[in-house]
Amino acid sequence: MGISIKSKKDIESLRIPNKIVAQTLQLLSSHAKEGVSLLELDKIAKDFIVSQGGRAAFYQLYGFPKSICTSVNEVIIHGIPTEYTLKNGDILGIDIGVEYGGWYGDAAVTIGIGQIDKKDEDLIDCAKSTLYEAISQISVGMRFKELSSILENAILRRGFVPLRGFCGHGIGRAPHEEPEIPNYLETSNPKQGPKIKEGMVFCLEPMIAQNNGEPVILSDKWSVVAQDSLNGSHYEHTIAIVNGKAEILTEV
Repeated sequence: MGISIKSKKDIESLRIPNKIVAQTLQLLSSHAKEGVSLLELDKIAKDFIVSQGGRAAFYQLYGFPKSICTSVNEVIIHGIPTEYTLKNGDILGIDIGVEYGGWYGDAAVTIGIGQIDKKDEDLIDCAKSTLYEAISQISVGMRFKELSSILENAILRRGFVPLRGFCGHGIGRAPHEEPEIPNYLETSNPKQGPKIKEGMVFCLEPMIAQNNGEPVILSDKWSVVAQDSLNGSHYEHTIAIVNGKAEILTEV
């Protein structure tokens, strides 16, 4: 299949679902408070996405049962919204996909509920600052493996480890396209494999564990925790390479 190159017109089309993603994340971040249930957040997200003319892209994607992913505490990614009500001290990952006019957007944040402890603050900061550090270093001609190496080094430098087995990805006419972009280097040599080119659009998403990043999928068949069963965090943006630079499409 190969990595698709988007035209300027394609990227303009991609701006719409990605803007809806960013607005939905902002909306949910303001509503996610102690006493609010995950199902309430799911409904707020779905209703807002529909009001903007979009569709919640995660619903029934590979069989996923809800509109968004809500991952609490030790669940790092793919948490299913339930009747669980948020508590003071929880950390919550919110991952949202939107389809609009046959184009897709995708982003995630992790936020604290009320007062969270210092370790969890550091966890969240690791995911967020790693993401922005990697984006700032993207250049045309860089290899995707080099980008994975940057992500891994940034995570390790902050005292955490990447979740294994899951990765960032291309995006466009499908929610997941080539390439896969792990948050760690899978081979010893980063100077090999596909290069970043003008017009490529992809998602970077650092997923952070504390000590052991081997993944464990829980009995709901979706929620992913790390082998150490400790809290984790997740941040994601959709990036387009425009005029030789990385542009974030999922910012309000």
